[in-house]
Amino acid sequence: MAFSTTTLLQSVAGFGKLMGAELPTPGPPCDGEPTTSTGMNSRTVALIGEEDSWDKALAFGNQGCNDQDAIETILTKDGDRYKCVNINQQPSLHHPSLINHKIQMEPSSYPTDLHNGSLSAVNNSLAELPAISCPIGTIPILQDIKGGTINILSFHTKEFGERAEVAGAKTNDDIYGTSVSINVYEPKVKEKTEDISTSFTVLLNAQNDSHLEGIGAGSIVWPSFRGDRFARFHISWMDRTHSGHTQCYDHECPGFVQVGKIGLGGRISPVSIYNGPQYEINVLLFKDPKSKDWWLASGNTLIGYWPSQLFTNLKDKAISAFWGGQVGGPTVQQNFPEMGSGHLASEGFGKAAFVRDIKIVDGNNEYVKPDIHKSFSASSKTTCYSVDSFGQGESGLHVYYGGPGGCNS
Repeated sequence: MAFSTTTLLQSVAGFGKLMGAELPTPGPPCDGEPTTSTGMNSRTVALIGEEDSWDKALAFGNQGCNDQDAIETILTKDGDRYKCVNINQQPSLHHPSLINHKIQMEPSSYPTDLHNGSLSAVNNSLAELPAISCPIGTIPILQDIKGGTINILSFHTKEFGERAEVAGAKTNDDIYGTSVSINVYEPKVKEKTEDISTSFTVLLNAQNDSHLEGIGAGSIVWPSFRGDRFARFHISWMDRTHSGHTQCYDHECPGFVQVGKIGLGGRISPVSIYNGPQYEINVLLFKDPKSKDWWLASGNTLIGYWPSQLFTNLKDKAISAFWGGQVGGPTVQQNFPEMGSGHLASEGFGKAAFVRDIKIVDGNNEYVKPDIHKSFSASSKTTCYSVDSFGQGESGLHVYYGGPGGCNS
C-alpha cells in the first residue's frame, strides 16, 4: 500500500516532520533569580499575568542558568556537558499550565508487562541510552560546548511541510500507550544542513482537522544539533492548530517533566553495523489512568512524563501510532539523506533497519498486539525508501524500513 506524504503526514503531521514552525528562541534553563512561592521567578510572573499563552510560555520557557545554578556539571566520554539541575527548577515548571505542579516520581500504575520487565529485548543487544550520574534530587540538562543551553528551536524556524518523507508502520485505534524495540543505526545526513534522519515512535490525536497533538521518542541523526552525525536520543511533543504550530524537543521549551537520569539529546551507543552486530533501544510511552499524564520509559527505566495539563485531545487517548523512520529538513528534497541503515527494507535482518515487538496499550491498561486490520506499512517516497515484511513473527509485530536516499524527485 502506497500513500502520499500528505496522507501520512496529516497523521504523523508536524510531528511526523519532527520540525517546528517559527518560534521564539529560548535562553538557558532555570533562572538564578529569586523565585516566588509558585516556583517561578519575578520575570516569569510579570510575563504571563493571567494568560495561559503558548507564545509567552515559549518566550520564557528556558530561563537563564549559569554555572553556579547547577549543583554539578558532568562531562561525558562523548564530550557532552550536562548540568545537574534541581528537579524542582527544571524548565518544564515554567509552563503557565504547570504552576504549582507537584512532580510525580512514578506513575500510579503500569501497563501489564511493563513493570516486570518482560518487554526487554530478546536475543538482541540493547544499545545504551546516555545515563548521567547526577546527584539525587537533580536531573541532567544538556549544554552546548560553551556551557549554554543548546537552542534546538533556533535551528528550525520554518514549517517543512511536504519536505519530509516517512517509511514505517501505522495503526489507527484507541491507544493508551505503545512499546517498541527500535533498531539503531547512524544514517548519513549531509553536514552543514539542518536535515535529520530519525528512527522514532509517535502517538497522535487529531480528533478534528483543526487541532493535532502528539508525543514521541527515539533516535535522531542531526548534524546541526551538535556538529556530529551520532545517533542521539531525543523526545518531542507538539501542538498544532490552524493558527499555529508548536514543536518542542527535550527541554527546549517547558512541558516534559524529567524524573530520571537519562540525558536527553545524548549519544546512543553502540549502534548497529551493516551485516554485523545489531543494537536496539526499547521505547515505552503510556498513559497513567489516574493522573492522565503520559509517561516515557526505556525498558524498566522511567525517564519522565508530559503532564495531562498540556493537552486537550491527548488528555483522553491517542488515536494513531507510528513506528519507523523519517527524514526531514529544508534541503531534504534536493539531497535525500539515508534512512535507517541506508539500505532498502528488502535486504532484511542485519542489513535493513527495523522496528519490532510493536505493542499498544488498550483501555484495560494492558499491552496488546495492534489490530492488523487497522494497521498498515508504507513509504511516502518509494523511489528513495521502502518497507518490507510487515507482520507478526518471532520478534512480534515488526517492519523493515529505510533506504539510501540520493534518489531523484
